[in-house]
Amino acid sequence: MSTYNFGNVNGPANFGDHGQIQINHAHPDLPTMMDLAQRLTDTLRAEYPELVPQGEIIQAQFQESAEDGLPPNRGRIRSALETIAIAASAGTGSLAFTQQLINALGL
Repeated sequence: MSTYNFGNVNGPANFGDHGQIQINHAHPDLPTMMDLAQRLTDTLRAEYPELVPQGEIIQAQFQESAEDGLPPNRGRIRSALETIAIAASAGTGSLAFTQQLINALGL
């Protein structure tokens, strides 16, 4: 038996934080996200020209959000990012920008 203090405990195993898990994703401002989407699309043009339409979908969602003041359509963005992530090879700029957007949006 260990004497390690796990802090708050709950559940049958007495581990946890009493349901107080807080996942707070960073929420960058819209101009930053638009710039990141532009950089992703530019990188796709150089590395994966066939995936440029996916980058343009992401840019269009952020542009639409800027025009109407509503949040961007996360479903369309997630779908486009997943398509890029499947096709992009490890170590490419395309995958790096994709991962940054996924993390920034908390997807």
